[in-house]
Amino acid sequence: MIITSNTKDMLVLMCLSLVMILAGDLTNNLASAQQTSAEEQVITLPPQSSTNILSSSPGSSVRPPASQKWGAPADVPTTVLPQESDPTVWGLIRHGRKGLVSIPNQRAGLLVQSQGQDWRAFRNDSIFKFGGWVLLGIIAALVVFFLARGRIKISHGRAGTTILRFKTIERMTHWLTAVPFVILALTGLNLMYGRDYILPIIGHEAFADITIAGKWLHNFMAFAFMLGLVLMVVLWVRHNLWDKYDWGWIRAGGGIFSDDVHPPARKFNAGQKIVFWAVILAGASISYSGLALMFPFAMEPFAATFAFLNNFGTELPTQLEPIQEMQLLQTWHAIVAVILIGLIFAHIYIGSFGMEGAIDAMWTGEVDENWAREHHAAWVAELKGEPEPEPLSFEAVGSAEKPSHD
Repeated sequence: MIITSNTKDMLVLMCLSLVMILAGDLTNNLASAQQTSAEEQVITLPPQSSTNILSSSPGSSVRPPASQKWGAPADVPTTVLPQESDPTVWGLIRHGRKGLVSIPNQRAGLLVQSQGQDWRAFRNDSIFKFGGWVLLGIIAALVVFFLARGRIKISHGRAGTTILRFKTIERMTHWLTAVPFVILALTGLNLMYGRDYILPIIGHEAFADITIAGKWLHNFMAFAFMLGLVLMVVLWVRHNLWDKYDWGWIRAGGGIFSDDVHPPARKFNAGQKIVFWAVILAGASISYSGLALMFPFAMEPFAATFAFLNNFGTELPTQLEPIQEMQLLQTWHAIVAVILIGLIFAHIYIGSFGMEGAIDAMWTGEVDENWAREHHAAWVAELKGEPEPEPLSFEAVGSAEKPSHD
């Protein structure tokens, strides 16, 4: 084959062009490979600094140990001992088994306190219903009594003269105890029943504001109530001891069922003494439990109480967790408070609307003399230096007992 010079030149140019094209493609491929390698390097490299708030030492973080190769299958940290996954382990935890912890707070070893569900059900169901039946039952009984008996009048009418029954300090003590108790009762009942009966009426925002304000009132009014209890003991405990008139007063029903029976009594009759000791004892009890709830885990009285009661044949638990103590305190606080509120309902009724002339004793301190003679004859005789009346006696008539004055 004969190749001319022009043909040679064309072949050289074609070869050079092909070399340049291949060189350009090679350059582009190399650049693309370098860019991909760089991107992969950025993605696969481990972070330079951990954002984990825990320690970065092996076995103490959710991140792999420092010696772990990034992207390789994870190794078990040498500081962690693997445990078998046994269903019974969770069952024990679920039923309140307490484990061991290395932190100062040993209570953290209890992961699940199953008795809390029983307490919540008891509080939201049994106590809820118990309190409702007690309060509604007392109100219903007072309504029935009023419809049957009416207002208890002064049998001989007002005398027009009065006797000083309570001094200023005594009336101040009464109201210092009574007003905080009413506030405590209302705010406490709101905590028990408000979410079911008040919230649907006034709405969530108003109920939240009322409940928060009630919580603060409940806490601070408690101290005024406690002070009132102390003053009541100082002023009246000597007048509220059992005396010879009390049994006759009880057997006569205090004379509230008849206009013709007026059992004599000293400054306080048996009914008032019952209210006094109920307020003092129940008030002291709910004051203690209230302080324990206000300062949680500071007082744990039930373990020791149960241990004492077990000496009399009971089998109450004595190994109680702190949270169980709190649950028992809340339960006791609610039950005693509801019973005391029901008793005070009756006290308020008799001391105000239910009996003519009774409210004057704590309003002005002066009571009508005829009222005083009908309800506290022995006290009036003591004030005026008169002969002391005899206690009310009973003469049996068949199987019934008929009250009569001696």
